Amino acid sequence: MAERPLQASRQRRGKAMTAAAGSAGHAAVPLLLCALLVPGGAYVLDDSDGLGREFDGVGAVSGGGATSRLLVNYPEPYRSQILDYLFKPNFGASLHILKVEIGGDGQTTDGTEPSHMHYALDENFFRGYEWWLMKEAKKRNPNIILMGLPWSFPGWIGKGFNWPYVNLQLTAYYIMTWIVGAKHYHDLDIDYIGIWNERSFDINYIKVCTTLKSFYLEVTSK
Repeated sequence: MAERPLQASRQRRGKAMTAAAGSAGHAAVPLLLCALLVPGGAYVLDDSDGLGREFDGVGAVSGGGATSRLLVNYPEPYRSQILDYLFKPNFGASLHILKVEIGGDGQTTDGTEPSHMHYALDENFFRGYEWWLMKEAKKRNPNIILMGLPWSFPGWIGKGFNWPYVNLQLTAYYIMTWIVGAKHYHDLDIDYIGIWNERSFDINYIKVCTTLKSFYLEVTSK
């Protein structure tokens, strides 16, 4: 006998919601009824259409023109304490991902970050503070995911134009050099590379980067 009032209550709620939803209610009724009929505390997962994207964690960005510039100059022990709160697992923010700007000698919102190549034959992998920040993050969490993303490019890349796709091979070489330098000089493995922050992409440039990546991975692994 107790089941009948409960069933009647569910039917009344279903009709009320259908009426309130109007014509759209007909499509929503099955989902609404499923929600009503599921016992309290239970969660129904329908993966018949496949699962969505995997949650890789919580990340932070050091980029957009010197947004982290002051951190490296903090006195100890405060600087280390801040870094612990950012990157130490199960402590503070416990960041899983760190994305840094690949400095391009250009003003990119709050300031300018230096490039590792001011000109074509120049290579210096100790400019700026992003190398330091990535190493401090890895020191606290060896499993943290590292990403690099250019906000700007040195003028010689676009041959005087603010457009890195003038010479696709040259731009790809410039980016691959940064990746190889991170590994060779700082023992940092870069997991992901972005194309160009909030700008257009060139599919052919991506293909060139993929080709060069295979070559550089083979060279650096020897």
